[in-house]
Amino acid sequence: MKFVHTNLIAKNWRLLSEFYIKVFECKPVPPERNLKGVWLENGTGVKNAALQGIHLLLPGFDKDGPTLEIFQYQENEDKPYPMANREGFGHIAFSVDNIEMIIEKMILNGGSKLGKIVKKDYAKGSLVFTYAKDPEGNIIELQTWELKT
Repeated sequence: MKFVHTNLIAKNWRLLSEFYIKVFECKPVPPERNLKGVWLENGTGVKNAALQGIHLLLPGFDKDGPTLEIFQYQENEDKPYPMANREGFGHIAFSVDNIEMIIEKMILNGGSKLGKIVKKDYAKGSLVFTYAKDPEGNIIELQTWELKT
């Protein structure tokens, strides 16, 4: 058994995928998807299901690694406002070398801050992290570990 992908349903899959490519250096995994048919309707439980999108290889993995699947249905359902404590999908996390730099890059590409940068000490070292949002409001955790030597 192995983990395969995480899916985000986007308002605009092209713009959202560009954000993850520019900010987090995700790599497109061709081909772009343009899916529809009874098989998709039956598998998803969505009447008249039709979608477009792409898979993005996550940073730090080789070509067979897990992907971020960004899809946009022909007819999306609105979502409630994302909150860190809302039940269901909460956030995705990226380990980064420089949290401040990535936040700046996120903002330049349509993302936004959510929380403050905090530091929590543990036996093995300190976790430095914050929450931010992509252009569609999905929550992203940025983290780095300062390990004790």
